[in-house]
Amino acid sequence: MAIVEKSTYLQNLSVELSKVWPENRTANIVCHGHSVPSGYFGFHVVNTFSAYPHLLHVKLKERYPMAVINMIVTGIGGENSEKGAARLEKDALCHKPDLLMIDYALNDRSIGLKTAYNAWSSMVEKALSENIKVILLTPTGRMPSAKEHNDMATELAEHSRQIKSIAEKYSVGLADSFKAFDNYCTEGGELSDLMSWVNHPNRKGHELVAEKLLQWFPIVC
Repeated sequence: MAIVEKSTYLQNLSVELSKVWPENRTANIVCHGHSVPSGYFGFHVVNTFSAYPHLLHVKLKERYPMAVINMIVTGIGGENSEKGAARLEKDALCHKPDLLMIDYALNDRSIGLKTAYNAWSSMVEKALSENIKVILLTPTGRMPSAKEHNDMATELAEHSRQIKSIAEKYSVGLADSFKAFDNYCTEGGELSDLMSWVNHPNRKGHELVAEKLLQWFPIVC
């Protein structure tokens, strides 16, 4: 199996988003995860309109001006994927989403790779059983101390690789936030440019994630 092709995976949804009244309908996109999609910035401020779900919503409306889109965020600050999987049906799938996005990797460091693997797989399987498209997100950045840096980078990289393997196993989408942040730093930027807090991106960081997600929505002629 392999990660599906960006140009075709959400083709049907993109067609729906391109329809004009009275043929159009409301599309529901659910982002399920922890504090990052919820919009937590520094000092517990929740900056909803600078977080990637809202930024993606704006970009989608620019691309599909006739669309009616509900961007539904079911994130809980501090939550890991094991807890997220337990409430998936009650809080996320109940909205009958056209697309489910899952973002838990930053907090999954506390539960380990095996438990996280089982939780992510469970969520993907439940969504696919209801014919819901899925995009998995690798972790955004974290600013540890210099002493912790190498271990932390390795830990986040391990979870990132595991998420990619799950996307490949189930042939679902992948938005590689980890790679986007890594590329920014490799090209001469500083991780601090993208962060509002030790583990919360700022608007610039969220923009990188939103751009990765937008790539999955083709322009329909």
